[in-house]
Amino acid sequence: MKKLVVLSGSGISAESGIPTFRASDGLWENHRIEDVATPEAWVRNPTLVLEFYHQRRIRARDAEPNKGHRMLAELQEHFDVSIVTQNVDDLHERAGSRHVIHLHGSLFEARSSVDETLIYPIEGTTLTIGEKCSKGSQLRPNIVWFGEAVPLMDVAIHHAMAADLFIVVGTSLQVYPAAGLIQYVPYEAQKFVVDPKLPNVRHMPYLHMFEEMASTGLVKVRDLLLKEFV
Repeated sequence: MKKLVVLSGSGISAESGIPTFRASDGLWENHRIEDVATPEAWVRNPTLVLEFYHQRRIRARDAEPNKGHRMLAELQEHFDVSIVTQNVDDLHERAGSRHVIHLHGSLFEARSSVDETLIYPIEGTTLTIGEKCSKGSQLRPNIVWFGEAVPLMDVAIHHAMAADLFIVVGTSLQVYPAAGLIQYVPYEAQKFVVDPKLPNVRHMPYLHMFEEMASTGLVKVRDLLLKEFV
């Protein structure tokens, strides 16, 4: 069974009604990124940060997986699928994908402010001031904020290096280090890119590009994969 690795970005979740942070006005759900998604924001105003992620958690909970998510889950019947996602929602899992690596963390987890290995599930949608980890520090969202290291990047690279097939979907490959993952894919691996705004990767070998939304583009990718590689 061939190993299929997927790098998914905000575009696939946008089709389920979850807005991306790269809005035209530079705001993320009416907030400056610097005010809600950086370590400095957490130090300056943790109450605002917690409320921001509370609202995002509600939005993600109420969203439903779309056809793009389901297409990727269906491919598990024919391939060894690993999904590396930049998204912090759980739509891949709810669509049925079994192996999902959340590069940027999860909305539905909290972690210690002093030990990033202490991670706890969030019951419901609320994380509040006063909730603490086993070491006595305030719990924060288990989100990789701008300016922070990406702990699971090495895991993602390991999977990319072993890929026979590699799909990029819903991302313009502008956010690093995730955007660099495609550089670790073997030369001979077949690569598929699905996005309405295709990234500049046309120089790469064995490349198939689909300039469209995830929900329609992944249907074409699935059909091609089943025809050529099963």
